[in-house]
Amino acid sequence: MLETRGLTIRFGGHVAVNDVTCSFAPGTLTAIVGPNGAGKTTYFNLISGQLKATSGAVLLDGQDLSGMNASARTRAGLGRAFQLTNLFPNLTVLENVRLAVQATRAGPHHHGLNLWSIWSDHKALTRRAEEVLEAVAMSDKEHMPVAGLPHGDQRKLEVALLMALESSVFMFDEPTAGMSADEAPVILNLIRQLRLDKSKTILLVEHKMDVVRELADRIIVLHNGTLVADGEPAEVIASPIVQEAYLGVNPQGASAQDVAPPQPGLPPQGGRISAP
Repeated sequence: MLETRGLTIRFGGHVAVNDVTCSFAPGTLTAIVGPNGAGKTTYFNLISGQLKATSGAVLLDGQDLSGMNASARTRAGLGRAFQLTNLFPNLTVLENVRLAVQATRAGPHHHGLNLWSIWSDHKALTRRAEEVLEAVAMSDKEHMPVAGLPHGDQRKLEVALLMALESSVFMFDEPTAGMSADEAPVILNLIRQLRLDKSKTILLVEHKMDVVRELADRIIVLHNGTLVADGEPAEVIASPIVQEAYLGVNPQGASAQDVAPPQPGLPPQGGRISAP
């Protein structure tokens, strides 16, 4: 179980994430949506450790991760994919995945023992990396330098790294960003496969509502850093605050231009959900 308790961050006088308390259970995919500047990516950064919270806590299976940096949180089980790929471009596909496998496993590679044990350990790491690449249908590209991969394959490789790290939580920040219409279904299919493992927790920041409707078991909505809606997709999407303020749809059937002005503090009606 991943939990955030009163998670808050201030930049000077600006509160970017405001007292967000939420829990995410294994076996569920939660979509985090909201307008530009809502605090979605900042919330992700607070969970994964790229940013230090002003107050509040992040817990995973009861363990308080709040004092840990990003790499320690990764070792604890938080796997994070970014809007921009975060890979080693001059290494091969296989080398990237093998490094991820190596980071999670004890063995002679950590201690510099005799050459035979190091070679044997290297073979085991490579074998596991090859298994991960087979799972994401990239075995045919294992010897290619990452810099030569198309963008869609780089996104697939990021998912492979999260799998190799044996993360219990997968965090995807706009996984189809920058992808062509042909590439996007590939990464979405990988996320569908991950959903089948009920021991994993998946968090997804996404502005494409068709993707959210299909994949999410639950939606939470952030606005001005505050949690304003939380529930099953049909319930949240049908709520007046989301229909009018975020989707530009009047539940009574009128167009966004026909409805009353937005409530103070909410974005203009007709503002679409989009990435921060």
